[in-house]
Formats: sequence, structure tokens, C-alpha cells
Amino acid sequence: EARRQRRLLLAVVCVALLLDNMLYMVLVPIVPDYIAAMRGATRGGGGSSAPPGANGSGSGGNRSLFPARYPAASGSNEDVQIGLLFASKAMLQLLVNPLSGTLIDRVGYEAPLLAGLGVMFLSTATFAFAESYGTLFAARSLQGLGSAFADTAGIALIAHRYGEEPARSRALGTALACISFGSLAAPPFGGVLYEFAGKQVPFLVLACVCLLDGLSLLALAPPCAVAARANMPVGTPIHRLMVDPYIAVVAGALATCNIPLAFLEPTIANWMKESMGASEWEVGLTWLPAFFPHVLGVYVTVRLAAAYPHLQWFYGALGMAIIGASSCLVPACKNFGQVIIPLCGICFGIALVDTALLPTLAFLVDVRHVSVYGSVYAIADISYCVAYALGPVVAGQIVHTMGFAQLNLGMGLANVLYAPVLLFLKNVCQMKPSHSETNILLEEGPKGLYDTIKMEERKG
Repeated sequence: EARRQRRLLLAVVCVALLLDNMLYMVLVPIVPDYIAAMRGATRGGGGSSAPPGANGSGSGGNRSLFPARYPAASGSNEDVQIGLLFASKAMLQLLVNPLSGTLIDRVGYEAPLLAGLGVMFLSTATFAFAESYGTLFAARSLQGLGSAFADTAGIALIAHRYGEEPARSRALGTALACISFGSLAAPPFGGVLYEFAGKQVPFLVLACVCLLDGLSLLALAPPCAVAARANMPVGTPIHRLMVDPYIAVVAGALATCNIPLAFLEPTIANWMKESMGASEWEVGLTWLPAFFPHVLGVYVTVRLAAAYPHLQWFYGALGMAIIGASSCLVPACKNFGQVIIPLCGICFGIALVDTALLPTLAFLVDVRHVSVYGSVYAIADISYCVAYALGPVVAGQIVHTMGFAQLNLGMGLANVLYAPVLLFLKNVCQMKPSHSETNILLEEGPKGLYDTIKMEERKG
């Protein structure tokens, strides 16, 4: 029964992560055209009033169903608005994560996950009925607040329920695959529904799924049934985890490996149009093939980690080397077919790094601190948010001042240089659990429900 419940909870968490990333990317085909409409631009109009990402070619000038990830930073007020809108989620998430991680450690994982889903539902419904840029910005920021609780609590809940390897790596790999699928499926999903059903429909569909997911979680783990959390040990404060050198190395790797993806998304569309004359459908489908090597990378890393668990650091370092080499190859591509190859390499490398290092964070907490995972995965979420908060705002300016090739070479060099740093994690697998509060209590004999359960698990 416990195994079945944790599988159901894994499904609930995966749907939550899928929804969060779909809502993050479903705006791509909708917002540019919608903001232009609010500014008085007519649908299908040409000239300077055409919204960024709209297809201005042909006689009708219809918007593309698979538009660019973000509009290029051309310096216009509209582009600045859209860039800030996309970055606002990660910025607020970055600010809230230290608080959400601490709260999750204190109250458990299920209640913050449920609260995060509730905020995401409210954010999605607000998007559906927004009639001004200010409302869109508030809804986007509200999504960041919900994500800070839902994403962190969801990943921490998986690490808690799947305490043994290789089940933990498999479960976290499944969650990462859902994140990737949500990011890549959302633009065509939003574009098709926006084209044929209107702006509100994509958001209402996501809101309904979010509501069902929250109700499922409520049925599986009602807040009143989580009172046993009071018997669990107090988690290590997030500021102490941040200064742990091993956790800091992992967090730095997670941020560095995601910078190429976060910085290419807002810039590659404009570069493809200028350098190779790419069409709208080519620009829109640029990232779609990368989903398959990402899932392959997750699968390969999970299998390798099960067979050779002591080489987790090597899988992460190999992934960063692949990301660095692929990033440097992007500016040398001459056509649409060529550019897909390094982008697939980047996503494959990111899958290696994430799948290898996310379970390592949980293991580090187990052996060096107290086995409570809210704060440590808040640190991981902060690492992602650093890249994605800077991407929509900074990447276009770097391309404007230094050039697209220099941007890619710099990102590639950063990943290649950081890969040897993961050697610092080489001996992590040999660490033994420290005398944390949990272990001291267990050695003294069980004094409560939680200690008794953990004692039986350890004996098993």
C-alpha cells in the first residue's frame, strides 16, 4: 500500500511540474500578439505594428502556430515589456525560494505542494481573463510564487518518499522528463488552441488540470493526516546548506549547465532569421527535436547510476563537457538541420547533469545533515532561477554588444571549465552518515512514531 501511494504521489508531482512548465511556455505564442492587440495593433497587420513572433510573410500575415521562444531584444518598449514579463516568474521565484524551503522543512511537503498548486490555479485563471499588461505581469509573478512552493515541495517529496537508490534516481528522472515535455509541448499546444479557440481556452484547460491535480493530492495526503510531521527532526537551515562546499559545487553546476538553454531561447530565433533566413516553422520547431535526446539522457544516466553509483560526479562532468562543446558549435551552423544537432547535444548534456546531481543533493543531506529536503531543493531551484531570470533580460543585450558567437563561446567555455570542479564530488559516495539529530535519536532508541518507523526501515 505504501508503494502504491508513493507511485500515485509521484504521478501528482509529475503533473504539477508538467503544468508549471507548460504554463511557463504556453505564453510564447499568445503574449506577443495579445500585447500588440492591447496596444491597438490589428491582427495580421504589417509594418512596425506587427507583434513580435507573428508571421508577417505571405498575404494574410497570420501568426505562426510554432513561434520563437521569446521575441528578440530589439530595444522597443514592447520587447522590453515581453522580456520582463517572461523573467518576472523566475525573479519572484528566486526571492521566495529561501523562505519556501525553510517553510517546507518545518511543515512537511504535502501542504506546501497543495498551496503551490492552489496559487498556480489562481495564476492560470488570471491569465485566462487578463485584459491589461499589469494583470498579465501580476499573474506571471503569481505563478513564480506558486512554483517556489510546488516545484520545491514536489521534488523534495520525491526524494523523501524514494529514500533508496536506484529508485530515487528513477523517480527524479521521471520528474525531469515531465519538465522537459511540458516546456517543449506547451508552445504548439498554446498556439493551436489560441489560433482556433481563443486566448482563454489554453489557460482554462491548464487550470482545470491543475485543480484536478490538487484534488488528487488532497485525497492522497490530506493536511490533517500530516500531523506526524511534528515528530520529525528539524531540517538544517538553508544558510548552513548554502555554505556546505559539496552542495555549493552541485548548485553551481546546475546554474552553469542551464545558462546556455536560458540564454539561447530568447536569442536564437532572431539569429536564425538573420544568418540563415530561417522560416517561421523552422524557428518554431527548433527546440522540439531536443526533447528526445533529453529523455535519452535521463534514461542513460539512471541506468548508469544504478550500475555504477560511485560515478555520479563523472556523469555530471561529462554532461557539462557536452554542453560546452555543443554551445560552441551553434554559431558555426549554416542551416536549420545543422543547428538542431548542437541543441540536441545541449539538452542531452543538461539531462546528464540534472539526473546525476539532483539525487546527489539528497544523498549529501542524508550523510552530512538531517534527512529533510525542502531547503536543499530550494537551493537547486534557486540555481535554475538564476539562469532563467537573467536569460530573457540579459541575453539580448549581450548579443547586441558582443555578438551571438561570443555569447555561445563564453557559455561553452564556462561549462567546460566548470566540469573539472565536479571532481570535488568524487569521494561523496564513500561518505558515511554523520551523527545528525536523526541518527542520535535512532541510536538512543525510538521515542516517537517517526523514530519507530525509521528504526524499522533501517532494520529492513
